Amino acid sequence: MNALSPQPYKGTRDFYPEDKRLQNYIFATWKRVVQRHGYEEYGAPLLEPLEVYTAKSGQELAGEQTYMFEDRGGRTVAIRPEMTPTISRMVAARRQELGYPARLFSIANFMRYERPQRGREREFWQLNVDLFGVDSVRADAEILTLAYESLKEFGARDDMFEIKVNHREFINYMMTHYFELDSVQSHLMMKLFDRKNKIPAETFKQQATEIFGEENAPIGLQKIATILTATTIKELPSELRQSETFVEIKDLFDQLERAGVRNAQFDATLMRGLDYYTGMVFEVVDKAPENNRSMFGGGRYDGLVGLFGVDPLPTVGFAPGLTPLMLFLETHNLIPKLAPSADVSLVIVGDVLDDAIVFAQKLRKEGINVEIDISERKIDKQIKAVVKRQVPYMIFVGETELQQGFFTLKEMATAEEERLSFERLVTRLADRRVRQHDDDDDLLID
Repeated sequence: MNALSPQPYKGTRDFYPEDKRLQNYIFATWKRVVQRHGYEEYGAPLLEPLEVYTAKSGQELAGEQTYMFEDRGGRTVAIRPEMTPTISRMVAARRQELGYPARLFSIANFMRYERPQRGREREFWQLNVDLFGVDSVRADAEILTLAYESLKEFGARDDMFEIKVNHREFINYMMTHYFELDSVQSHLMMKLFDRKNKIPAETFKQQATEIFGEENAPIGLQKIATILTATTIKELPSELRQSETFVEIKDLFDQLERAGVRNAQFDATLMRGLDYYTGMVFEVVDKAPENNRSMFGGGRYDGLVGLFGVDPLPTVGFAPGLTPLMLFLETHNLIPKLAPSADVSLVIVGDVLDDAIVFAQKLRKEGINVEIDISERKIDKQIKAVVKRQVPYMIFVGETELQQGFFTLKEMATAEEERLSFERLVTRLADRRVRQHDDDDDLLID
């Protein structure tokens, strides 16, 4: 029998303790931001009936990227590839019982069968934030502000990222009134715009020409060029500024300005591929040349709750992913030094393990996180293990220390040693935890 591979399934990853520390730091920061705005956490099943996704998520996601199978009861089910249909189902189930606005969030893992690449995995974690029950620009502005704060809380500066904003109704108006396309052409053009940054410019031009038709292509391509150069709503052609949605977009940017969000930019070419978006859509982009990519996005999807047999409910939300955020933090040197859970490791000197375990319990009762080497190995091997685990302090515990009540505390980062009483040990380690907490807070200050 061949040996089993130690590698994880393709497109997934293992989280060793140092990886898990970073993951927990990110999750805790996300929670802090959304709970500050009154959002409540929920949980949901890993499996859903396949039709929950085929109804509105689009063929690529539901038909080509979903892990699906038939369960033992003959039902076709899928591992969730996203959370939006699930939370819409949950809200529909309690449509009359929830208090609105309903502010809900979750942090969960998902799976999509797609080609693994930098920043994209088959199993991925993301924050899901949704606001139900408000059909106004104020809800859009709140979600965009949350997306902005979700990066600022990690210490990001405004010049590190930008928020690109568009509106589905504005897109429809642009396709039919400005480009003068029929419904089939409009659909093809929106799909092409959605792939704009993933294909060569010449390919984009060629496919746009085919959609317009040879006769209308010269004027159509010129109009696209005008759209591509507009970075603010004031730079849009006058024909587009006459649309009713333009007033809504202008109001949205005014509210973002008042909320302190100053790196939002209008992008008339932003489509967001999922079919269920009905209003404002946005993406957050890393501006670093070495990681210039869309990190996450969201938007308004007012029709999804209504698919579950209840009255539709206005909804807007967004979902940042763990891996793209890790790449962003790494690119901009925003990952803090994260200590392991143990404050101190006890190194056993001589035949005192039983007494050292009692000593460890006394420290734990004082709120100190203590690990103890119970391997009964030589001192040098115990110390090497502490170094590998990156525990910040060591205490040497031997017969003399236990009898006299004084212990040698070694700080691993500086190699400095102090001989302290039990009470001073507790104070010293507790002070270190307070300093560590203060340092973590400082990392979040812009």
